[in-house]
Amino acid sequence: MSLQARKISFVILTKDEEKNIKRAIESIKDIADEIIVIDSGSKDNTVEIAKSLGANVIFNEWTNYPSQVNFGISKASNDIVFVLDADEELTPELRASLKEFLSSSYEIGIIKRRAFYMGDFLKHIWHDEKLIRVFKKDVCKYTGELHEVVVCSSDKRYELSGYLNHYSFKSLKDQFERTLKYAKISAEILCKQNKPFHLYNLIINPLWIFFKFFILKAGYKEGVKGLIIAFSGMFYVFMKYAFLYECYKSKEKELWK
Repeated sequence: MSLQARKISFVILTKDEEKNIKRAIESIKDIADEIIVIDSGSKDNTVEIAKSLGANVIFNEWTNYPSQVNFGISKASNDIVFVLDADEELTPELRASLKEFLSSSYEIGIIKRRAFYMGDFLKHIWHDEKLIRVFKKDVCKYTGELHEVVVCSSDKRYELSGYLNHYSFKSLKDQFERTLKYAKISAEILCKQNKPFHLYNLIINPLWIFFKFFILKAGYKEGVKGLIIAFSGMFYVFMKYAFLYECYKSKEKELWK
């Protein structure tokens, strides 16, 4: 026997997401009791579009992803929150499964995500990622600096059916610009933590990532797309350690001034 459905708040982070935000909100408007958009200074029409679709838009200066999400969660008026990225949408199957979750006593929902890449959804790599995105707001929190980790104090978990569709990149140019950006941020974090640099980081680590994406995660089954994704992963790791090397060299230079 199902319980009375609990109310749910959706938290969406934005900055210049006018091409994505309408799709994201329209995929949740029939199930959301509250939609909170945490905007970090959009210069396009993101805020206006979100407000026109019924979202409560709150400005918050960006520091890092986990801090921004936790701020959004703190603004939710309902006990159950769903953290949705602006470039994602819920499928009808996921919405139906979410209604079942809301009528249960589970505290954490596991969501499957698939990536839309170069015209269609990938079937192997970047497919069936399992993420914690819906939960009671007092049992989970986001930690980390660049790559977030969701830490939860409950084991009452439920795996939802359906997919969270992820429209991650506008183009190859966008993909590699973001890859370079995140590689530099990651290197700066490692440098700040005084993580050591080794020459093999520039050789072995990138090759391992290419092997992992292309072979172990079956990227080869995606054809040329899988090859590009595996190369982008290899490029990211190579540049992360190249930037780390540059950071330490800059530190040495400062010491000798």
